[in-house]
Amino acid sequence: MKPSPITPTVPFDQDGVHHGFLRLPYSRDDSAWGSVMIPITVIRNGDGPTALLTGANHGDEYEGPVALMDLAATLTPAEVTGRVVIVPALNYPAFRAGTRTSPIDKGNMNRSFPGAPDGTVTQKIADYFQRVLVPMADVVLDFHSGGKTLDFLPFAAVHVLEDKKQEAACVAAMKAFNAPWSMMMLEIDAVGMFDTAVEAQGKVFVTTELGGGGTATARTIGIARKGVRNLLMHAGILTGEAETGPTVMLDMPDGDCFHFAEGDGLIEPMADLGDAVTQGQSLARIWPPDRTGVLPMTVIAKRAGLLTARHFPGLVKSGDCVAVIAVEVR
Repeated sequence: MKPSPITPTVPFDQDGVHHGFLRLPYSRDDSAWGSVMIPITVIRNGDGPTALLTGANHGDEYEGPVALMDLAATLTPAEVTGRVVIVPALNYPAFRAGTRTSPIDKGNMNRSFPGAPDGTVTQKIADYFQRVLVPMADVVLDFHSGGKTLDFLPFAAVHVLEDKKQEAACVAAMKAFNAPWSMMMLEIDAVGMFDTAVEAQGKVFVTTELGGGGTATARTIGIARKGVRNLLMHAGILTGEAETGPTVMLDMPDGDCFHFAEGDGLIEPMADLGDAVTQGQSLARIWPPDRTGVLPMTVIAKRAGLLTARHFPGLVKSGDCVAVIAVEVR
């Protein structure tokens, strides 16, 4: 395979704090020999495990970038045993545009792995992570939230894996992160995901959904800040006592957890995040946007559980995810 066109401006194997960029050449109308400059920090102190920490895999999700920019600015080598690689904005073009996908090529970073060194900008970034950064990592944390279109209970998550030893290591890391909720997560579209690429390399992988609505809150950023340090302690990279509290274990056992709109309209929520719902209960009503005197469509819960995610904007389109129900594991 061709070498990656991305060049790091920081060393990966020198002790100390190194701030710089992953420089990706990108010729465009306003810069013939231009580049996409993806910020990166490497903090290393001797031999030890490596953590790869990423945010803004989708560009409209902000808890990860805030927490990781803070960590990059404050973490010192004296606190570290091993290496921490911090990329606050994995899909940097999308992050700068405030959009889920890249404004350059419409690439959804979390559907672009393993990428290609001679592909689009998004595919080139994915390829560099696939072939360079992920192989050097022992543990990977990829921050997500709901972006502009979804809102979530704040949870850390891992996936059910064929390798049960690897799955157990991921679960232990998720519990160490210590979000208010912890999820065994079902993906409805796992092809091309960063998650899948990392797990296929046998790494410990933790992801999150920490809110949404295209913004962040003091609470959700606080969960991210606490969680990343807890995870680094769990990995043996930081020392100290983890800050812990109660977490509720959740499971998404099957496709009945997901509920989709079957028409366009104005959404009326009938339950709020964290509410216990019963099978057959109305989760939302969708009113026709173009006329009065017509009854709304109703979205019915296909299973009992906890309302864990909801559509965020007030208008929905047919096919939009309206609600996600998870099951509490006692």
